[in-house]
Amino acid sequence: MIYTCTLNLAIDLFIETDKMQAHTVNRTNDDDIQANGKGVNVSLILKQLGIDNTALGFQAGFTGQYINDFLKEKAISTHFIEVPGMTRINVFTQVNETGEEFKLVNKGPKIPTEKVTEFLHTLEELLQSGDYLCVSGSLPQGVAPEILVSISQICNEKNVNLIIDSSYKEVLNCLPYKPFLLKPNEEELAAWYDVKLKTKQDYLVYAKRLIADGAQNVLLSLGGDGAIFINKEMVLAGNSPKGKVVNTACAGDTLLGTFLAGVINKKPVDKTLKKAIAAGSSTAFRQGLTDFSDVDQLEAQIKIETIETSKEEVSA
Repeated sequence: MIYTCTLNLAIDLFIETDKMQAHTVNRTNDDDIQANGKGVNVSLILKQLGIDNTALGFQAGFTGQYINDFLKEKAISTHFIEVPGMTRINVFTQVNETGEEFKLVNKGPKIPTEKVTEFLHTLEELLQSGDYLCVSGSLPQGVAPEILVSISQICNEKNVNLIIDSSYKEVLNCLPYKPFLLKPNEEELAAWYDVKLKTKQDYLVYAKRLIADGAQNVLLSLGGDGAIFINKEMVLAGNSPKGKVVNTACAGDTLLGTFLAGVINKKPVDKTLKKAIAAGSSTAFRQGLTDFSDVDQLEAQIKIETIETSKEEVSA
């Protein structure tokens, strides 16, 4: 079974406006409301690619119920735990005059301690050997980053393939439990190791350290510069295709969901990486998630290259 986990669900409001001026009414050209949260996006991408999955996490209030209902309409199973408060609403605004993108992301509800315990017990009951669990995004109030370590321990004990896409430095504490895949971006990778990364070689040095310390695979998202995939056997890099960026909020989730689909379907890694980059770019070039209609066209602009490195160097 494939599970996604979004501990801090969200409804995202996307706005397009020509101008953004202070102390005045700014009229919008377009707006769109979407059920969101990083794991939710991965669920939606997986479903588009024909992979059934179940979404896990906390839901609160009528906004949380909206997300639950939306996913069920998409034939995606849910196993959310009801908590007090309100699932957050985030706002992303594209300003055409300046080409700027403003992102306003809220904290989310405060999760009671007993609900955190309930969630971990739920994982222990649901997960079976060989399952995939993709944990994505930020944590709501009341949930400490150490929960990532607890999840890693459960997955390690149950032989579950754990995927982590989260910015917290505690991800490094999960490495002894050999997570199946980490998906940092360059900023997150730099923050984890308290360094500045400027070149592709810099990225490789620290991505390889993740592998050496226990991660089985690393998918490093580089935004407009593409992505790099690393494990003990190979290092692959791909560029991003050209296009007008409209919204970057869900591009990384699309990259991850598409890549994960390729892994589950046992597709060649180079083809999987190319399609994942194309799909992530397709999402960045529109307001919402890709519908994959332009992915083949975008793939034609992407070249996947093997970066020569010895097995010893990758595991050093």
